[in-house]
Amino acid sequence: MIDPLLTGENQTTSPFLLSTEAQHLPSQEGDSAFFIRATFEQDPGKGLELLFRRFYNPLCSHAVRFVYSRQIAEDLVSEVFFQFYRTKAYENITSSYTSYLFRAVRNECYTYMRREFNRTDTLEPSEESNLSSSGQQPDAEIHYNNLFIRVNEAIGQLPAQCQRVFLMSRFENKKYHEIADELRISPKTVEVHVSKALKHLRIVLSGEWLLSCLLTLLGTLRFIS
Repeated sequence: MIDPLLTGENQTTSPFLLSTEAQHLPSQEGDSAFFIRATFEQDPGKGLELLFRRFYNPLCSHAVRFVYSRQIAEDLVSEVFFQFYRTKAYENITSSYTSYLFRAVRNECYTYMRREFNRTDTLEPSEESNLSSSGQQPDAEIHYNNLFIRVNEAIGQLPAQCQRVFLMSRFENKKYHEIADELRISPKTVEVHVSKALKHLRIVLSGEWLLSCLLTLLGTLRFIS
């Protein structure tokens, strides 16, 4: 039987609706998870291969809606699998592989985003290391969920070209001249789009001190060579 998870990607547009994807996975997942778990007991390397083949594509689709870059999403998902194997996390899975991996990828995206924004109010190391394996959603994760929901909604309100330029600059780390060459516009136009986007975000997200700090940091990031 062909695994539906390997034949296509979920087309849901909002990354924050995907935390419920486990509810929509095929009914044969229980048997598949049992087989994968048994394989891990006999040959961890083979177990990882099965897990990777089953979940890699849907996890990348999940991650790309947070980081807006397929390449970055693939890197983050690969890192999750690497750490899963290196730390032998498969020996301590108490929830389903689905919920564990989607949570781990989501938290890896949060960590990446905080690092990109040069955040100073990151989670404590001990707290951050527990996010992926915890079966519960701590207050810190809920907070960042709300944070990214609001940012994602605000970005979605931007005009198409302005949104594209902003995402390429702030989320793909492309320099202004690179964006200008790719979109065939002038670097000055790129700068105008980014400034317009930041102004819009400050207005829409006013009143949220953490988001205001975030936007201030975003405004200081210049990728002009």
